[in-house]
Amino acid sequence: MTTDASRATAFTPAALQHLIETGSGPRLLDVRTPGEFRTSHIPGAYNVPLDTLREHRTELREHLDEDVVLVCRSGARATQAEQALAEAGLPNLRVLDGGMTAWEASGAPVNRGPQRWELERQVRLIAGSVVLVTGITGVFVPGVHLISTAIGAGLTFAALSNTCAMGMMLSKLPYNRGPRTDIRTVVASLRNPS
Repeated sequence: MTTDASRATAFTPAALQHLIETGSGPRLLDVRTPGEFRTSHIPGAYNVPLDTLREHRTELREHLDEDVVLVCRSGARATQAEQALAEAGLPNLRVLDGGMTAWEASGAPVNRGPQRWELERQVRLIAGSVVLVTGITGVFVPGVHLISTAIGAGLTFAALSNTCAMGMMLSKLPYNRGPRTDIRTVVASLRNPS
């Protein structure tokens, strides 16, 4: 469903799977980190992490048409990617509704690699640990509770803005980066899809 010209059309896992099975599937751009992509991805998807996509959106636009579905874990980063590509002149892209979470829940095929924690789970661990430690320490050291207040404010802002500074910082760690996405290889693959 499209709510306005700048909003991506949500594409259900069932609709996407049907197109893929009939051989008329769109190009799939997975905007998660390389580490997340290696853990699991839709067969045939291209990994173009959100930061890379933003940096090279004009170059990517030259090799894409509007027959593209953007994928991430839940749909939030894919929606941000859609906005970035729309700003570069490629409107009307689609976002996989519910992302990889919904795709896997539907029983659709997935290429799997080594398992690792998703960014959202890492954010919960770090934020929860900081709040727990500062809460306990705050009993003995006055003022330490302000750290957990700052974490709470950050998480509230993350929810309201649909961004997450902690998640962005964690995505830069070697654990999450995996092999770096080479934009030239992606562009070459987009020019000559196999």
